Amino acid sequence: MGFYEQSIMNTKGQEISMEQYRGKVVLVVNTATGCGFTPQYKELEEMYEKYHDQGLEIVDVPCNQFAGQTPGTDEEIHEFCTLRYNTQFPQMKKTDVNGENAAPLFKYLKSQQGFKGFGKGPKAMLMGAMLAKIDKNYKENPEIKWNFTKFLVDREGNVVARFEPTEDMKKVDAATAALL
Repeated sequence: MGFYEQSIMNTKGQEISMEQYRGKVVLVVNTATGCGFTPQYKELEEMYEKYHDQGLEIVDVPCNQFAGQTPGTDEEIHEFCTLRYNTQFPQMKKTDVNGENAAPLFKYLKSQQGFKGFGKGPKAMLMGAMLAKIDKNYKENPEIKWNFTKFLVDREGNVVARFEPTEDMKKVDAATAALL
């Protein structure tokens, strides 16, 4: 099964097929409302406004698996994002991205693009140190490590990149623009 055979639930409990994004560039992001990376919503919305007419879709999937940083209901999460960051891209139901209850969409994305590290810089070093305390073998598996991990899918449904939350959003923007 490829990307277009995957689906995820929206906040109304309806199954949203990735097939509806065929021919588009898609950025799938697991998000949180109370995380140090939450301000990335601002840059994601800027990308959406800049590139949506050229074929970009952003699929926002809130997740509460990382330090309980998304505690609210789907309605509270949506209200936070729209009021604070003016988000216009579709937001899905709060969903697990790791473990036995992980959404099949995220199992698929992780199978296509595994964890390659946090890169360099202070945020990368902090993430590595924090995760080493939780799981000393965190580098050895494809699991999502934290909120705001992003998967970039091209117009043919290929998962072409994975960006950890520590990645500079300018790099995410550039990689996305290159596919449009």
